[in-house]
Amino acid sequence: MKKNITFLFFLVSLSLAVSAQVGVEKTIKGQITADAIPLSGINIINTSSKIKTLSDQYGNFSITAKEGDVLSFSAVDYEPLRKIINKQEFNLGSIVVNMTATSIELREVVVNKHSEITAENLGIIPQNQIKLTPAERKVYTATSTPTDALLNYFSGRTKMLKKEVAVEQKESLMAKLEYLFEDKYYIETLKIPEEHIKGFQYYCVEDADFANALKSKNKTMSMFLIVGLAFKYNKNRENTTEGN
Repeated sequence: MKKNITFLFFLVSLSLAVSAQVGVEKTIKGQITADAIPLSGINIINTSSKIKTLSDQYGNFSITAKEGDVLSFSAVDYEPLRKIINKQEFNLGSIVVNMTATSIELREVVVNKHSEITAENLGIIPQNQIKLTPAERKVYTATSTPTDALLNYFSGRTKMLKKEVAVEQKESLMAKLEYLFEDKYYIETLKIPEEHIKGFQYYCVEDADFANALKSKNKTMSMFLIVGLAFKYNKNRENTTEGN
C-alpha cells in the first residue's frame, strides 16, 4: 500500500513538472533569410502574447516565447509566414526562418500621357526601328563603314565612344534606382548612412545581376539583390573603418 502511494505521488509530481515545463517562457533567438541572404526590418509577433520585435541588419532577432507559440513574420514585398515553436526549437532556444519574396514589377514613369501617339505611328520614322541613345548613335556612326571603323579603331575613338556608352548606361540605371527607393529605405531598412547613399547606389549599378534586374524592371529581384548588396557594402565599410 505504501509503495502504491509513493508511486502515485511520483506520477503526480512528474505530471506537474511536465505541465510547468510546457508553460515556461524563454528568449528564443533566430535568423530570417531569403535564399541565404539576411533580411532586416522583418516584423515578428508572438500571436499568443502579442510581443513584437524586428530583425536587425543581419536578419537576427530575439523574442520571448514558449513551446507551441505561433510566431508571425511579415514585411512589404515578402510573403507572410507563420511558424510554430516546436519542442526541439524551444529546447535549443533558436530557430531559422526562410521567407519568400513576392513578385512585383518596377514602377515606370509615364511622361507621355498619349502613349499611343508615337513617331512610328505618325510615319515620321519606320516601324520597329532600333532606337539608339546619343552615345550609341556616335558609336554607330563611327563604325558604319569599313573605312570609318578601321580609322576610328586605330585612333582610339571607337574605344572612347564605347566608354561613353557605358557611362550613359550607368547614368540611366542610377536614375531608375533613385526613383525606385527613397532615402528613408536606405537609412532605416538597409542601414546605409545618409552620406553614403550615393556611393552605395554606384556600388549597386556596378553589380551585373542587379543591373539586369533594373533593366528588366523586376522589382522583386531588385529588392532581393539590394539587401545582399547592402549587407556586403556595410561589411566592407566596417572592415575599412576598423583597418584605419
